[in-house]
Amino acid sequence: MDLLRLATAGSVDDGKSTLIGRLLYDAKAVLADQLAHVEERSAERLDLALLTDGLRAEREQGITIDVAYRSFATPRRRFILADCPGHAQYTRNMVTGASTADLALLLVDARAGLTEQSRRHATIAALLRIRHVIVAVNKMDLVDYAEEAFDDVVRQVLELAAKIGLHDVEFVPISALEGDNVVERSPRMPWYAGPPLLERLETIPVEPPKVHGARLPVQLVLRGEDGSRWAAGRLAAGSLRAGDEVVLLPSGVRTRIAEVRDAEGVAETIEAPLSVSVRFQDEVDIARGELIAAAADAPTPVRELAATVCWLGDRPAAPGARLALKQGTRTVPARLEAIDGRIDFETVEWPAADELRLNDVAHVRLRLGGEIAPDPYAQSHASGAFILIDEASNDTVAAGMVLEG
Repeated sequence: MDLLRLATAGSVDDGKSTLIGRLLYDAKAVLADQLAHVEERSAERLDLALLTDGLRAEREQGITIDVAYRSFATPRRRFILADCPGHAQYTRNMVTGASTADLALLLVDARAGLTEQSRRHATIAALLRIRHVIVAVNKMDLVDYAEEAFDDVVRQVLELAAKIGLHDVEFVPISALEGDNVVERSPRMPWYAGPPLLERLETIPVEPPKVHGARLPVQLVLRGEDGSRWAAGRLAAGSLRAGDEVVLLPSGVRTRIAEVRDAEGVAETIEAPLSVSVRFQDEVDIARGELIAAAADAPTPVRELAATVCWLGDRPAAPGARLALKQGTRTVPARLEAIDGRIDFETVEWPAADELRLNDVAHVRLRLGGEIAPDPYAQSHASGAFILIDEASNDTVAAGMVLEG
């Protein structure tokens, strides 16, 4: 069975925890002792939200705070589900949870329509280039299962999608509390001709990453018993085989692969995201932090970077702030040169800003103290992402995506 990674998001009280609980419960992915505990804590009817809110603070406040990862399977597919918080102050958690997702499941309350936080989550899904988005229009039972209420939410989302560049959006009307259109088709909404939510999650295609030249960030250099040198790391993109012409970056030295090995030994071809060690035909100098890239489409080393960042740090940052940038296995000094715009999630515009605050998403320019060789994030997520680190505290203060040019 293949694997689908999905991230769920939605405003507070849109019913996200109840929906996830319903999926886990109906997919028989709840342990007997966990179910017994939830039944004991529930009042008149089974409170499915208790299956997902694992932290004590979440149960006490009735909200999701941290990202919780759940794995479950049906006869047709395996799933890893990242349950992301709905509160605005936990936006950074949503970015973290959605960063590896193939699909974003966005809940919208049929009564309230798109809220600011719904717009925030949809915009983040667009910025992260998540391939598929399913909008679950929840609480249809509270609007008498009216098609007009569903159509109104669809219109709002499509208008937003056109502004933010969100593609491949699908819509499913559901009631997580009653189970309508979650696992089984609901007779209460005969006007909806599509599949129930779980069926769509089971059948939506999971495309492999776009074909891309090899990108191998070097984690360490090994010595063979015969004195040969091997560069080892986790292949971030593409594939490697003996005879491939590669370039070592940022030095620009060109050579060819003589041999590749995986955990089992010599291999004909290694594909991402497996770990690999390679030996070169030439005697070349290489160290941790360098990038082995396919010579045919190697990125250009740069010292200046235009990027979109989500600020994760509790302390604000202004132009001139000095940080460390880590991309792959390479870390270089970085200076926040300028903040070109900080997104307003209500208007979806990028007005100018003089500082970055917690949970801000902004376009920035960075000047680097050493060269890195990134790809645009839109072309390769693995080699187009980076983090910014506060050198004094060693805290990760931002997650970034490289922009074109």
